[in-house]
Amino acid sequence: MTHTVISSATKEVVLGFDRPFVMIGERINPTGRKLLAEEMKNGDFSRVEADALAQVAAGAHMLDVNAGIPLADEPALLARAVQLVQSITDVPLSIDSSIVEALEAGLAVYKGKALVNSVTGEDEQMERVLPLVAKYGAAVVAISNDETGISTDPNVRFEVARKIVNRAADYGIPASDIIVDPLVMPIGAMGTAGRQVFALLRRLVTELKVNTTCGASNVSFGLPARNNITGTFLAMAISNGMTSAIMNPLHPEVKTMVMAADVLAGNDQDCTAWIRANRDPDAAQGAREGRAGGRRARRAE
Repeated sequence: MTHTVISSATKEVVLGFDRPFVMIGERINPTGRKLLAEEMKNGDFSRVEADALAQVAAGAHMLDVNAGIPLADEPALLARAVQLVQSITDVPLSIDSSIVEALEAGLAVYKGKALVNSVTGEDEQMERVLPLVAKYGAAVVAISNDETGISTDPNVRFEVARKIVNRAADYGIPASDIIVDPLVMPIGAMGTAGRQVFALLRRLVTELKVNTTCGASNVSFGLPARNNITGTFLAMAISNGMTSAIMNPLHPEVKTMVMAADVLAGNDQDCTAWIRANRDPDAAQGAREGRAGGRRARRAE
């Protein structure tokens, strides 16, 4: 089994085919969030702090941290966000940027083994990002597109993933530290998007033996009742070998489907996480009161 270990200063998260699905909280990202972008640009990180705490409280195992704001000092903002989030939570982080200088700024202040998000199959980008990943001993998300763009053929995307894995090996980065993103397209625009990803996942698991992730909300873009589509997609992706996703843990219907899929895949030992999350609190309280009443009755006798 391939295990990918990501860590903070005090906590490890392990991705693996035999491990529970890893939920990576997506909300610390100013893309499409004008208020968050404006606040971060002006040095106000209160919303970053609130989003970090809320996602961890909702069950996120990791957090993605992005500071991509046009005309802002992204390296400085990303480093500050990473330091802040690490000061208030103990979960590992995915350091997310398309700018190599910002990735290095985040890695330089990070405590633990980070996940770098991301590298594509473009030769120039691999030559810039992979040495950085090796330098800091990080893991990396490999996006399965290259200079030709995003192929609609999952076999082409597989070959891009293979290319990244092989090139990473040249820098001493093992396949266990490569987490492939098969690229989830909106199902409303491409009706075969789900089937393509599931077929690609099976090859990534059986042939490359790498762990996988995705931007889960992409699949439901433009559709009503998005969370139902996203949750069902993730459950089906888990059954085909996906081991993590960048997602919103604050959507209970999505989180519930992920946890149920873990149970059915046999990765929630003794259904412990499911029972803990779904036990009826009133029934549990009643059981405690019943046991207490029984003890009082026995003492009275």
